[in-house]
Amino acid sequence: MARQARGGLAGVPHLLMQQVHDGQLLVQDDLDRQRLLDTLRMAARDHRVAVHAYALGDHDWWILATPSSAEGLSLMVQSVGRQYVAHYNRRHRRRGSLWSGRYKACVIASAQDLLDCMVLIESRHPDGMWSSAAHHLGRGTDPLLAEHAQFWTLGNTPFERDAAWKRRLEEGLSAGRAQQLGEAVSKGWALGQADDIARLQLLTDRRLSPGKRGRPPRALNQ
Repeated sequence: MARQARGGLAGVPHLLMQQVHDGQLLVQDDLDRQRLLDTLRMAARDHRVAVHAYALGDHDWWILATPSSAEGLSLMVQSVGRQYVAHYNRRHRRRGSLWSGRYKACVIASAQDLLDCMVLIESRHPDGMWSSAAHHLGRGTDPLLAEHAQFWTLGNTPFERDAAWKRRLEEGLSAGRAQQLGEAVSKGWALGQADDIARLQLLTDRRLSPGKRGRPPRALNQ
């Protein structure tokens, strides 16, 4: 099966995940985590990508972000890969790539799916350590983040939004919903209502939803 074309949609949020090779660690301590976070911050700035949420795990990193150009996400991930992996290899005396293939990402076509994607990301580190959860719970200001307008719908004041977000994280996602979001990222299919996906499909040659199964019907002889 042919791979989906790499690329993003300018001005549209994306859910993105990058994994490391089996048996490898993305980070070995807090010094690595801070270096990765700093590298991501600089790469997002340089390539004009607005990051709305993130989480740094032991074996992967996740972000919710909106690029200002079609190539912005790809350039940002490439920059993180070059700079962070070089640091990691020097510090831990290793060679070679750290990543398990290309990053995976999907377009978020409908705004109502965006908050669920934030929950999926931040529930990986709900205490706020090495994720954007602390920022959204009012425990500090994270210079990496640019709030998405959908987050502001949670309340009219920072206190209301912090409290509403605390409830959302505590509620979490159903197992089925988490699986749906994870599969969308893995397969690269857009999240959203059919009309919203169809609207975005007009902007790109990259297929945003799976095609119908089976062969097309054979034309009848006239």
